Amino acid sequence: MTTLAQQLTERVEAYDRWATRRRYGPDGPNDRKLWVLACMDERLPVDEALGIRVDSPVGHGDAHCFRNAGGIVTDDAIRSAMLTCNFFGTTEIVIVQHTQCGMLSANAADLERRLRDKGIDTDNIALDPTLPEQTLASGAFSKWIGMMDDVDEACMRTVQAFKDHPLIPADTVVSGWIWEVETRRLRPPTFDAEKRARTDATAAQFGVAEKQPARWGA
Repeated sequence: MTTLAQQLTERVEAYDRWATRRRYGPDGPNDRKLWVLACMDERLPVDEALGIRVDSPVGHGDAHCFRNAGGIVTDDAIRSAMLTCNFFGTTEIVIVQHTQCGMLSANAADLERRLRDKGIDTDNIALDPTLPEQTLASGAFSKWIGMMDDVDEACMRTVQAFKDHPLIPADTVVSGWIWEVETRRLRPPTFDAEKRARTDATAAQFGVAEKQPARWGA
């Protein structure tokens, strides 16, 4: 029979390794070797939606978690995914977006106009002041904002972007999911109207009439 002293010793050793796991690189991955990309919206509870524990005050933790507006692919999301997959032992990527997303609520061209009305020249702006060579082509700012017409489509395209990206290992498992704010349930992205019933999944449901600026190379 294992003594309490032995159990406590093992627990302390496990905690110490968890606390310093980045020192071990690929040999010190998070518990599920998982990277999660999620929308920053406070109505998207990542742990509840995915049935995991992203972080824990008592040690361990199931995943690295990256959140941005919309939970979409961006240069910094690629940067973080590249690091976790190539250097920190991650073998799976999960993308989770959600209905009622604020990125459906306006047209990006209108948002850019608001910035221009404030005197901001969106054709000449430093995206990252520490990396001045990182710039946008003239006229690309509204695309960079990344508003959506359809959250399910955006999720599918985000999944494919990570699958196709040369910085993400080809054997990385990538999947995408939609959290329904209205029903508090998770589902795969779909264009099936019946499966999306009673949820706001498109910009049109927010009264946005014009298509968003093309972002996905189309």
